[in-house]
Amino acid sequence: MERISKFILIVLLFCSAAVQAQEFDSTGISRERLKYYLKRAVTMAEFLAVDPYANDGPYPYKKDDVRLIRNIGAKFIGRAIYRWGNEATLGNPDFLNQAMALIKEVHSKDPEVIFQAAVFEAMTGQVSQLSVPDWVFIALDRKVEARNFRYEDMLNTKGKFVNHWGKGSSVPDITRPEAQLWLMYLCGVYMNLGCEALHLGQVALMGMNDPGLQVWNAFIQKVRNYARTHTPHHWVLLDAHTPQGGMVVDGKSILDFNSFPLRIKEIPEKPMEGVLQVGYLDAIFQRSKGCITPSGWKCESLPYLVEFDNFGISQKPGVADTASHFIWGYDEVTWFYLLPEKQRNAWLRYAYDWVTAHDLTGWLQMPISRIVSLGRGSPPTRYRGNIRSKDCPIGVNVEQMVKKIWQR
Repeated sequence: MERISKFILIVLLFCSAAVQAQEFDSTGISRERLKYYLKRAVTMAEFLAVDPYANDGPYPYKKDDVRLIRNIGAKFIGRAIYRWGNEATLGNPDFLNQAMALIKEVHSKDPEVIFQAAVFEAMTGQVSQLSVPDWVFIALDRKVEARNFRYEDMLNTKGKFVNHWGKGSSVPDITRPEAQLWLMYLCGVYMNLGCEALHLGQVALMGMNDPGLQVWNAFIQKVRNYARTHTPHHWVLLDAHTPQGGMVVDGKSILDFNSFPLRIKEIPEKPMEGVLQVGYLDAIFQRSKGCITPSGWKCESLPYLVEFDNFGISQKPGVADTASHFIWGYDEVTWFYLLPEKQRNAWLRYAYDWVTAHDLTGWLQMPISRIVSLGRGSPPTRYRGNIRSKDCPIGVNVEQMVKKIWQR
């Protein structure tokens, strides 16, 4: 009898694995499997990368981060690697090898975990220091050339968003063939590492000359074609910040899911307090468009994540302005970081419950690691949600609250 029970258990496990494989493969991802990942999503910015603000190269406490992922049961590691400037680093094999090693270490404990890279709307002249690999030309059906990327050829010809982020730091124009080369390179490099999700940032900025999304649509199809032979599941999960509620062409979404900042509203009469509200500014709540997904299933509202965004500090930190994207003069993650621990954890539980109650297709991406801006002239510092310990002395003890919320 015991042997029969063991046999039945083995068969059930095999069938379960087979079903899961069918839920996420070269044909796409099922609704339930996508939900499975979004419900266990965290922001761990640059977990796979060298921290540009650390003096000792890779930012510390990675061992504790690996422990944290396992402890809370995170399945989707958002913003795990990206470049905002300093693109020449991508030519350093050590930078990429370190990322690959960390992915393998996490997968040795939980092979289900998906890592998300970010392909942002910013580039600097450093891109011209990198040579264009042959596979990038091939992925875009172009003739192979032996040359470097050309920064000037990625810019909008009328100067739109040129030097948008400062001198020599601009938004690539997706309609420029050279910009497509650069963006394909980023997507491919990250997929080659083992990342199976890509956040495409502010697609509307890069699509400044593509109001109908025709160029974006064609480009993303080539990205998906590359994923079919270069990712473990032969598919890549794509999202972007979508203030209009999605990227939909002829009823079909280009993206697998949407994402957007929380857009927290101040309560002016209660210092440093904030709430969530449907319809506040450009918040995405109840505005994610219905469509046919890239995986072929139909939805009345495309699933989405909301996150604690970071974008700097205002001219009046500590002052409420309900017409501004800042919350009490700070970006969202900095405001959250500045709250007292008890209030911080209580607000996280409030936000999770509020999103769940107000939109069944939205999930809160839990904040674990991100850059915060404490004041003008102050160096950027990193918010860490880890349990405070000798392994992560700067942790702010959000980890256990995330675990409790998810277990609940």
